[in-house]
Amino acid sequence: MSIFLISVTRLLAILMCISPPTPGMPKEQREGLQEELIDIILLVLERNPQLHYYQGYHDIVVTFLLVVGERLATSLVEKVSTHHLRDFMDPTMDNTKHILNYLMPIIDQVNPELHDFMQSAEVGTIFALSWLITWFGHVLSDFRHVVRLYDFFLACHPLMPIYFAAVIVLYREEEVLDCDCDMASVHHLLSQIPQDLPYEMLISRAGDLFVQFPPSRLAWEAAAQQQANKTAASTFKDFELASTQQRPDMVLRQRFRGLLRTENRAKDVLTKPRTNRFVKLAVMGLTVALGAAALAVMKSALEWAPKFQLQLFP
Repeated sequence: MSIFLISVTRLLAILMCISPPTPGMPKEQREGLQEELIDIILLVLERNPQLHYYQGYHDIVVTFLLVVGERLATSLVEKVSTHHLRDFMDPTMDNTKHILNYLMPIIDQVNPELHDFMQSAEVGTIFALSWLITWFGHVLSDFRHVVRLYDFFLACHPLMPIYFAAVIVLYREEEVLDCDCDMASVHHLLSQIPQDLPYEMLISRAGDLFVQFPPSRLAWEAAAQQQANKTAASTFKDFELASTQQRPDMVLRQRFRGLLRTENRAKDVLTKPRTNRFVKLAVMGLTVALGAAALAVMKSALEWAPKFQLQLFP
């Protein structure tokens, strides 16, 4: 095993402490799960040097691992990482922040009053960051709800998680408007997701909004939102720290790159030019085979979505 992989293994073993969605998991099983999780992440990163680990990535990986096991999870995670999650795995968070910028335009299209209130509060979109980059896996306590959302997101456009985030905010309109109109109050409220949400209704609503207000229609507003959110985003130090610290493999890759230059002048895997991946967000759907149970994803709004099968529970 290369120096790079050994170093990353040690680092991930220190950083990752899995909280299994299944209560009462035996210690031995927990430790085995952690080893499998690390192996999957390392293998995906080794095969795809253009990808970079980010804090929260393991929440997505462990969900696949618990549902389908290590062998199949490795293939599925690699596919999702190079498609749906691709923008989150860039060296910087620029594309991630751009995706977050779609949140307020969606809300504005549906509820201008709520949008204006949130703009006045200067709450920004940072409260939805962990929702987006973990597909809500880090913030929902019921594993059934997590895998249901994963079914939905896998079958849809890569931007569907931000539409679902908007639907949650819209659903909590009364709570938000009852808050004091300041950043701290609104951010605190929205960052805490209720665990008893009507998920099927919200999923259907997110699909409807995607059809009514597709990304192509909101692209200009999302770009303008980048400047509008700059002040609010900069007030959250945790977000700024995440931008530079959430990819622990970056430093190791840089060191490994130096060793390669010294030994054999191998090509630099970190500085290859990248095309803009955002245009590829228009790809509608990712066909994934996970098992024998047919998934009913959305009713009328997303009849175009590819159908695939997923065995979630025995």
